[in-house]
Amino acid sequence: MGHSPATLRAAAVVQAAEAALVLAATVLAGIDTAAGQSYQTGSGIALTVIGVASAAVLALVASGLARVRRWSRTPALLTQLFVGIVGIYLLQANRLDWGVLSVVLAVAGFAALLSPPSLRALAGREQTRPEPGRPGQPARSKQPGQAKQPGQAKQTGQAKQTGQAKQSGQAKQSGQAKQSGQAKQSGQAKQSGQAARSKPAGQARPNRRRSARPGAE
Repeated sequence: MGHSPATLRAAAVVQAAEAALVLAATVLAGIDTAAGQSYQTGSGIALTVIGVASAAVLALVASGLARVRRWSRTPALLTQLFVGIVGIYLLQANRLDWGVLSVVLAVAGFAALLSPPSLRALAGREQTRPEPGRPGQPARSKQPGQAKQPGQAKQTGQAKQTGQAKQSGQAKQSGQAKQSGQAKQSGQAKQSGQAARSKPAGQARPNRRRSARPGAE
């Protein structure tokens, strides 16, 4: 109870008081059944057993509130609702002693449970539970879809950048190789064209010499 807020401790006290109230009503019903004042003996015994079980459950919920257990929030709210309805019914039946006490406890329980400190304590209990062997440190939630750490994100980013740089370098090299190949092909084509042009000129010179010889004769 030292780690729970004051409002939650008050809710636990109210819940324990309601458990004591139900137990007291059950004891009185059992006494009437044993004295033969009950309408039916079988129904009186059944109501006594149900009352004892209900008081035990209410006491368990009060213990859960005192230990700041998340599961105790919904049963505690349902208890206040049930006690409030029973209190209104008792007031309508002119049972002011039981009716007023029930309504006051129900209102106090609702106010204590719905206060912001109690809601925060009951909602955040599972999230801030310390790890075993390491008191005072919040537990690390292990989920399958955890976000990557900054170092891993940097490494993956660098790997992507290096991969892109390699791809761009390979593309540049392939482009340069294509350009050099095309330049070589064009140079060879030019050289072959020039050689083809120079051959007819060389062949025409002997013909001219041969044609000039008969004239000289």
